[in-house]
Amino acid sequence: MNRLTHIDKDNPSMVDVGDKEVTTRTAIACCKVELPEEIQQFVQDGEIKTLKGPVFQTAIIAGVQAAKRTSELIPLCHNLFLSKVKIDITLVESSTVEILCEAKTKGKTGVEMEALTGASVAALTIYDMCKALSHNIIIKETRLIKKTGGKSDFENHE
Repeated sequence: MNRLTHIDKDNPSMVDVGDKEVTTRTAIACCKVELPEEIQQFVQDGEIKTLKGPVFQTAIIAGVQAAKRTSELIPLCHNLFLSKVKIDITLVESSTVEILCEAKTKGKTGVEMEALTGASVAALTIYDMCKALSHNIIIKETRLIKKTGGKSDFENHE
């Protein structure tokens, strides 16, 4: 029978991972940002340059910081020592930005939430830095692409 692991006798609780095996755990998450025409004209050499600075470079730093602080944002997440957080931001079409966040640790629990948080905050940073140009920015398709380590691996083939 499947049950929610963060519910203990009808009360929220942090999952006890004390008896789990230490393994290398990785996760890759993706988030897409749709840019309206008003912003597309500011893209130069794969970057959006605004008075606040280079948008994608700032979003990368924000995403890494967010991944490292996931347990402070999501109440029942374990505090993890991340050995790697890498964010790649690519303009895949003139209007679509793709953010990939990869997180890695050696531990007893996975890093899916860290990868998802990193990608999400990078997208929010793009919105924040570009909102003076347009509020018609759409953040969409935040999802887990792949995870390895632990009980089972996962890969989204879409």
